[in-house]
Amino acid sequence: MTLIAQITDAHLRAQGLPAYRVVETNMFAERAVNAVNALDPQPDFTIVTGDLTDKGLASEYDLGRALLDRLKSPYAVVAGNHDSSAGLKKGFADRDWATQMGGDSVQFSIRVGALRIIGLNTAVAGKPYGHLNDEELAFLADALAADPEVPTIIAMHHPPIRTGMHGMDGIMLRNPDALQAVLDGHDTILRILCGHVHRPVFAPFGRTYVTIAPGMAHQVALDLREGRPHMFNFEPPAFLLHAYAPETGLVTNMAYVEAAPGPYPFWPDESGVWP
Repeated sequence: MTLIAQITDAHLRAQGLPAYRVVETNMFAERAVNAVNALDPQPDFTIVTGDLTDKGLASEYDLGRALLDRLKSPYAVVAGNHDSSAGLKKGFADRDWATQMGGDSVQFSIRVGALRIIGLNTAVAGKPYGHLNDEELAFLADALAADPEVPTIIAMHHPPIRTGMHGMDGIMLRNPDALQAVLDGHDTILRILCGHVHRPVFAPFGRTYVTIAPGMAHQVALDLREGRPHMFNFEPPAFLLHAYAPETGLVTNMAYVEAAPGPYPFWPDESGVWP
């Protein structure tokens, strides 16, 4: 089995500053890393699907680097709209995944056990929505062609699908058709992993599926009414675990960051009947 942890949308701030005036994102992110480190078995790899930082500042990347280096598993990060692609590349310049593509864009193709993870840069400087340019799409096409039989996960920040939450759908990936055109003809794409929406969402995309992870701090409020702005709340932070084996394919579980009461054994009640 190959086990991948997915954490997303840390929105790290300069030390002591909350995000949106009320979210202690640095504290939440530390708890999320602790929760991943407590897993047994440990993930073979951890993928961070964007918005590691809130403002894309060098000081925030210093915090992010110190935090992620505490993970027991290897990790990689893709850029989100709150990130700076150049800042992400500079902050992790000694990591192979950060330097596989030229310019400021961070894209990578890496092998993890039986899987290949391809990270894409959907961030557009100064914009909340996502876009993949021609060079980034060409990188994806070349990576897929290099070994077309390997089971593959695509990791990116902006989802290429609509969620029904209209505020978030206005800032999704702007050119999903271009992404789909590259993926057409490839039967080994197990899943597209995204962040950005701050809540769990699952939807088909072409011949594969999109899985959006909940945030490790605040969540976007679920509101499917047309014209409603996106707002956030403090539903429990969580992350995803993706387990791959040839006989099962990719199976995803959601894990909460905070510990809940239990676990308790199942025992029959007084009648001797199992519940």
